[in-house]
Amino acid sequence: MSPEFSRPHRLGGEAPRRVELRAGPAECAALARRFSIPAVARLEARLLLVPATDGTTRLTGTLEAEVVQECVVTLEPVPQAVLAPLDLLLLPEGTPATDDNPDSPDEIETEGGMVDLGEVVAEQLALAMDPYPRAPDAAIPPDLVDPSAGALEPEADLADTPPERPNPFAALARLKRN
Repeated sequence: MSPEFSRPHRLGGEAPRRVELRAGPAECAALARRFSIPAVARLEARLLLVPATDGTTRLTGTLEAEVVQECVVTLEPVPQAVLAPLDLLLLPEGTPATDDNPDSPDEIETEGGMVDLGEVVAEQLALAMDPYPRAPDAAIPPDLVDPSAGALEPEADLADTPPERPNPFAALARLKRN
């Protein structure tokens, strides 16, 4: 299955390269389906690729998008503007990602001297979107915030609580003493 927003790019060379990406309407619609959100209205990225002598390529730039997500409280559509900096390290083929340092750039494995910049940008968009979008006037119903405001479920009667189970290690402790 090919990515919804595919922009294959050959790596290599010695000079830095600037690349601009823009998703078309069909690609935006396909990404919205992939992310299970109502819409991706716009997706653009401005990238700078700087090759290093060890075969890696540093990718920096910015990602800009306009998406519509569902409010976590009301499920109403919530338009969101996404502006995210990008800082990634593209590894040469056969070099596995190994850096676990959260302060260093994320590492992306490549194949055949190629990288799909569109897929890289789409993945970064998924990470940059608000995980809990909320409409400006959305409020959590008071009975969910304060259970005493209105019981959603009947409270359990303490008399209906099963007796506590004996500690399974108590029998072992008795054996050890004997």
